[in-house]
Amino acid sequence: MPFRAPLSDLRFLLDHVVDFAQVSGTDRFADATPETVDAVLGEAGRLASEVIAPVNRAGDKVPARLENGIVRTSPGFAEAYAAMAEGGWVAIAAGTAHGGMGLPLTLASAVNDMFSGACLALQLNPLLTQGQIEALEHHADDRLKALYLPKLISGEWGGTMNLTEPQAGSDVGALRSKAEPNEDGSYAITGQKIYITWGDTDFQANTVHLVLARLPDGAPGTAGISLFLVPKFLPDAAGKPGLRNSLHVVSLEHKLGIHGSPTCVMQFDGAKGWLVGAPHKGMAAMFTMMNNARLGVGLQGVGVAEAAYQQAYDYAMTRQQGRTADPGSPTIIGHADVRRMLATMKAQVFSARAICLSCAVAIDMGTATDDPAWKARAAFLTPIAKAYGTDVGVAVASDGVQIHGGMGFIEETGAAQFLRDVRITPIYEGTNGIQAMDLVARKMMDNGEAAFRLLREIEMGAAAARTGLPDLAEDVWQAGETLREATEALLTQDMTDRFAGAVPYLRAFALVLGGHFHLKAALAEGANGPRSALARVAIRRLMPDHLGLLAQMRLGAGDLFALSAEDLAA
Repeated sequence: MPFRAPLSDLRFLLDHVVDFAQVSGTDRFADATPETVDAVLGEAGRLASEVIAPVNRAGDKVPARLENGIVRTSPGFAEAYAAMAEGGWVAIAAGTAHGGMGLPLTLASAVNDMFSGACLALQLNPLLTQGQIEALEHHADDRLKALYLPKLISGEWGGTMNLTEPQAGSDVGALRSKAEPNEDGSYAITGQKIYITWGDTDFQANTVHLVLARLPDGAPGTAGISLFLVPKFLPDAAGKPGLRNSLHVVSLEHKLGIHGSPTCVMQFDGAKGWLVGAPHKGMAAMFTMMNNARLGVGLQGVGVAEAAYQQAYDYAMTRQQGRTADPGSPTIIGHADVRRMLATMKAQVFSARAICLSCAVAIDMGTATDDPAWKARAAFLTPIAKAYGTDVGVAVASDGVQIHGGMGFIEETGAAQFLRDVRITPIYEGTNGIQAMDLVARKMMDNGEAAFRLLREIEMGAAAARTGLPDLAEDVWQAGETLREATEALLTQDMTDRFAGAVPYLRAFALVLGGHFHLKAALAEGANGPRSALARVAIRRLMPDHLGLLAQMRLGAGDLFALSAEDLAA
């Protein structure tokens, strides 16, 4: 069953829900005209559907493998990637100074959404490169930019991110990798990194690693970490890949999903690297890359959810089983429970996509205007976009298996691949629990100002909808008020209590935001259209869960710690 790029939803969201016109109305992004946006989305959608999606199953069935020290990629990946690179899709949001298109991140995010739905394992490759490009644009010196950015932007070279070590996962400050100064101004990097996505490939001329390591005078913890650029091949005088650097792939992980994406254990043995940014300020530079990647991972969840939904819908339209409640639908789509699952899935995908694109708009507006309010909004929405987008990816892919029934558990349908592939997304680039703790801690250091600004927007939107959709408008307005009161209560909690309720709070905020965006969509289309019917599903069936979630948030941590570690023993 072919993947169909969700062009109509993307265009509708940009035009009527997330206010993309604000972005194209700035001087910085004036080139993002409606004609340009339409052309970009149309061509990217064609590439996703016709070139990238056909290699998805091959990536699952014939995983990447390590052969005599060389990573061999899945059949068709090299050709599909070449089409992405030749079309300029690797770095459409990169600056024009080194060959990028300079288009808004919002537009790049829409493209990544489609590419993720087509083949998540392959899309991971350019996603990491995009993040590295942004980190280098912000933090590298001019020499490194001139040498590396054109190759990364063209897609000829690929980029990676090296944080995690066997003993240092979320606690990055526990890393042991070290960097010793060389006489020529470079550094010798030594250490082992794990979980390195696309740490090597056979279809790019060079792989450029961004590696966190500690200088000899680096303080303990994250404060003493520096960032280094370490290429697989050292560029020669002409800027072409030259001598092999002192690094190699130790092994590839055997994973639940994304089999086509090589997840490498990397060993650096005095490998030559160059400092990116200031000494001991590596985390700040790396977070530039990570924040880009967190929104991108949220969109990966959305993209896979879209693909899983499409396959489940197609199956429901053709599978005949039992007597249905709808005489006009003799297939299982006529069963009320199947209809419930499909409607829920579609509503969740729309909500998550809207939240992610709204976050991208805020990032673009912060870039274009340098307005602290836009930057605060982007920072607040990023953990919500990452966590909710990926949670929706897992939930929708799981329901997709359920709709297939027994055939969903059989690999030949491909339904299980979506679930296996997307299951990593709530884990990497900061687990969703860490996203939630970031939301209730660091993102509340402004005493909730960014949160309350969003809540005012939700309530104003609901007030504006009271004439056209009074019942739905009232539900959204009341949900906004409940969330406001819960946010005020959260600000009075100590940090342990906040962390105990962080995940429910983030989820509740996402559900209310989703209701808000569905209401905007219904209002833009008209009271009797299909988007209004979908909005009723989101607002009446999904959004009410925010009440129970916020009740959990208010409980704090007392009951959790009343259970000792021994009490929790199996």
